[in-house]
Amino acid sequence: MEFKKLFRRKSLEQILADTTENPHGELAKNLKLRDLIAMGIAAVVGAGVFSTIGKAAFNGGPGVVFLFVITAITCGFTAMCYAEFASRVPVAGSAYTYSYVAFGELPAWIIGWALILEYGIGNVVVAISWSSYFNNLLKGIGIYLPGWLTTGYNTAEKIYQESVAAKQPVADLVWTNAPHIFGDIPFIINVPAFFIVILITILAYIGIKESKRVANGMVVFKLIVLLVVIVVGCFYVNTDNWVPFAPNGFKGIMAGVSAVFFAYIGFDAISTTAEECENPKRDMPKAMIYSLMICTVLYILTALVLTGMVKYSEFKGVSDPLAYVFEKTNLKTLNYIISLSAVVATTGVLLVFQIGQPRIWMGISRDGLLPAQFAKIHPKYQTPSFATIVTGFVVAIPSLFIDDVLVTDLSSIGTLFAFVLVSGGVLMLPADDNPNRKFKMPYINSRFIMPILTLIFLICAPVRERLSAAMTQFGNMEYQEYLFLVFVIILIITTIYSSLKSWSLIPILGVLCCMYLMIEIPVKSWAVFFGWMLLGLTIYFGYSYKRSKLRHT
Repeated sequence: MEFKKLFRRKSLEQILADTTENPHGELAKNLKLRDLIAMGIAAVVGAGVFSTIGKAAFNGGPGVVFLFVITAITCGFTAMCYAEFASRVPVAGSAYTYSYVAFGELPAWIIGWALILEYGIGNVVVAISWSSYFNNLLKGIGIYLPGWLTTGYNTAEKIYQESVAAKQPVADLVWTNAPHIFGDIPFIINVPAFFIVILITILAYIGIKESKRVANGMVVFKLIVLLVVIVVGCFYVNTDNWVPFAPNGFKGIMAGVSAVFFAYIGFDAISTTAEECENPKRDMPKAMIYSLMICTVLYILTALVLTGMVKYSEFKGVSDPLAYVFEKTNLKTLNYIISLSAVVATTGVLLVFQIGQPRIWMGISRDGLLPAQFAKIHPKYQTPSFATIVTGFVVAIPSLFIDDVLVTDLSSIGTLFAFVLVSGGVLMLPADDNPNRKFKMPYINSRFIMPILTLIFLICAPVRERLSAAMTQFGNMEYQEYLFLVFVIILIITTIYSSLKSWSLIPILGVLCCMYLMIEIPVKSWAVFFGWMLLGLTIYFGYSYKRSKLRHT
């Protein structure tokens, strides 16, 4: 095995040729700018704003809006980098394809494997959230499903163990009341989560035109509901609930990283549909940036209203914060509408992600790194049929039994890792002075700006406190703090290179901001992430390396 072949790259010309000369068929071009924006909003406004925002508000208080701003800025830098790639490489595959151009085959495979984690595991979380809201709707009309058919096995076991440890009663818990199979194994599965994934997979299989119509309709509905929530909620805001604004300080605000970042996951899914756009070079960059801006404004306003209506401390363990606050204010009709909107919103996220992931499988397969079956296009529906079916089972089966807390963190790590490589990849692209290009990321010289930003970061109070603690307690720190020290070292090295090479500022900030958010994710999730990466490398060296279409170059 030659080391240099691990980093063999595809040229822009090769990638574009592969899409026009695909023996497995071509995708239907049905998406306009408004469709792409709707898909971006459909993917972003979902489980995050309807569920995980409660966890973030409990940790950070009203100050969680700062985390939404920080995350939005981070995603903004990354969106600019995605837009730069999309304007040059308008093909399916998202960050995987971009990394193949910028870094080479092995890094591209790693990022493709991380994207499978992002989309697959992310949709498991969304399916579980959908099941919870759907079950609430059924209860509202008098239909009560048994708990052992609407709860994941791991979730039920976790709740049972926590109750036993806290010496709380367990007689009414799902784990206690579930029927048993094979003697003493509780039979607990999340049936609604499984079936919604199957139904969405069927829709994604049938075609992009049908999918976009459904997505557009759902986006209009949930935007109307969110605007109603914001407007009506303003009349019930008690400003006393905003004091203290950051009760747990900066550390408490950053404790909600996974929850808040998960609320932003999805805008990059637009890039997976590049080959189905009528004018991808013009429309994809606009769609990413516009959808991100719209969602950020909605998130900040929603967070302010929620934490103004109810004290932040009341959000502990609340999985449906929007419905919860309106129930507290006796607006039960609106509470029911919110639950319905949450079902619609999470359905939209499921749809966009179930559309996105098969196209990543397809892009990897085209390069020979996965079996050719994944690249086949259905002759009638013009969708990656086999990859769509596989994606359906990859998401549906785990949603039957898995717990959503760990997978939320995993999805965030996979996404941030992809963002780091996409942002860094822009620095590796060759110069392009084409005056006819529809989008071009502005160049801002980082030579003097980066040293100033780094200095400001290092002298701000929270960072100084962490560095001081690291110097005095180096051998007894939490693993999170070691990751922080690694980040500081990378920051200093990057700043030096930026000054020497006059790198473009936006992609550098994209890399560093994503890295910083990554280190705030619990270490347990990192361990599982590295396990996933190890499995991916095993597949690459055991199968993909020898079958790559670039193996003879």
